[in-house]
Amino acid sequence: MAASTNLRELLVSGRISEALAAAGAALSADPSDVEAGFVAAVALAESGRVGDAVKAIGAVLRADPKNVEYLAQQAKIFLLARREADALTAARAAAELGSEDPLVLDTIGCVFARLGAHDEALPLFDRAVKGAPEAIEFRFNLASTLGFFGRVDEAAEAYEAILARDPGHGRAHLGLAGLRRKPAPGNVACLEAALAGKIETSEEVRLRYALFQLYEAEGQLSEANAQLSLGNARHRANLSYQFESDEAVFETIRRTFVRDLPLIPDSRLDEAPIFVVGLPRTGTTLVDRILSSHAEVSSAGELQAMPLAVKQLSGTSSRLVLDPQTVEASKGVSAQKLGELYLARARQNAGAQHGRFTDKFPLNFLYIGWILQAFPHASVVCLRRGAMDSVWSNYKHLFAIGSPYYQWSYDLMDTARYVLLFQRLMGFWRQRFPGRIHEVTYEWLVADQETETRKLLSHCGLAWDAACLDFHNNDAAVSTPSAQQVREPINARAVGSWRKYERHLGEVMEFFAANGIPLD
Repeated sequence: MAASTNLRELLVSGRISEALAAAGAALSADPSDVEAGFVAAVALAESGRVGDAVKAIGAVLRADPKNVEYLAQQAKIFLLARREADALTAARAAAELGSEDPLVLDTIGCVFARLGAHDEALPLFDRAVKGAPEAIEFRFNLASTLGFFGRVDEAAEAYEAILARDPGHGRAHLGLAGLRRKPAPGNVACLEAALAGKIETSEEVRLRYALFQLYEAEGQLSEANAQLSLGNARHRANLSYQFESDEAVFETIRRTFVRDLPLIPDSRLDEAPIFVVGLPRTGTTLVDRILSSHAEVSSAGELQAMPLAVKQLSGTSSRLVLDPQTVEASKGVSAQKLGELYLARARQNAGAQHGRFTDKFPLNFLYIGWILQAFPHASVVCLRRGAMDSVWSNYKHLFAIGSPYYQWSYDLMDTARYVLLFQRLMGFWRQRFPGRIHEVTYEWLVADQETETRKLLSHCGLAWDAACLDFHNNDAAVSTPSAQQVREPINARAVGSWRKYERHLGEVMEFFAANGIPLD
């Protein structure tokens, strides 16, 4: 037992190499040492040797198949290996066996959350917090998930409990501000005090974004803009992003699809996924919510299935999921195989396992050419929003700090240039695939919901369903930044929101005018 405890202590303290070496030595001395095998599996996963970790945790479970902790870690390792169906099976097996260990409960809950099964994650997070009330990470997972279900007061209570224990917790401040409740007295002072301390850049960025939202809610727009500008500048300075890289991807896509279509035209797939695409923060969650309120449609959320399928079949070894080399290498790929690989990945998500589903990864607009070749019966719905609102809504939102997809959004002019690239690429796709893309103008949708919804359903081959008008009554989880807005009836409050900050956006306005792009 003492040896096992020492092995675990090495893991907990982050001494992964030592843990792996010690577990290996223990297994050499006694190959039946299941606990050493477990530590080795976790250490292998932490070291990036995911394939070896899968084998190691499998051997452990063959020796002790009813161990809930081992099953929970197997589910986590399967996720790292992108074996989502196996991860879901292992997580459900662990949940069924049951555990009172808060860490095990939280681990299983995190796997469910990653797979979009938020309804299965929520009770586990709740139990984890009850078992370990001082564990901030467990409480944060609970708060986030409560927010996904629109349980705003309970989410706020959980975030506030975190801040009572750690007043400078950036993610909790940001999550609390994002609930769109009236700021509590003292929130601004608490944030300013946290910023005055010695903090990591990532925490500073989160705190400044949260402070932006609080100042904006109080109508202090100059102070709000100052905090947002500082937060974005700090974050942008830590990125190695070059706008020219995105520009090269857009141009390579256009060049690849401009004449003969690049894939082998062999797809016989009858499946008809609905792809909701467009720039982020332009209404994609709203349209996804409308569609998934239909009796015949479920939402799979924002899947990475198409980007990963294209990358896998292209066979490029580059670090980026999409780059010019990957686009070029996709020439000659089987459309049928691409569609099958996409479905194999997509169906592993809880929301896509049966029938027709939506995939609302916004940046699938880059993949429209591949999508329409792989799925002859797919529906593609693209959101359009005024150029200035598109810029402002992205610039003011902090995406996941480690995400490689939205690095253009932390500089106003990069964001404006990206919006222009998007508009030009969509113009190209419309010409290349006439009649295959249904464009929804956000401003028209909020002005005449029923007319635009009828057009939307018709394009997707769906019969009229009045429930689509009452999308705000849909009680399914929403894990995007629009989680609270889509629980309200449709409204036009966000239209023209950029104008409050017009005096700070002159360069962007001039850029669009010079390129013939209407501001609204």
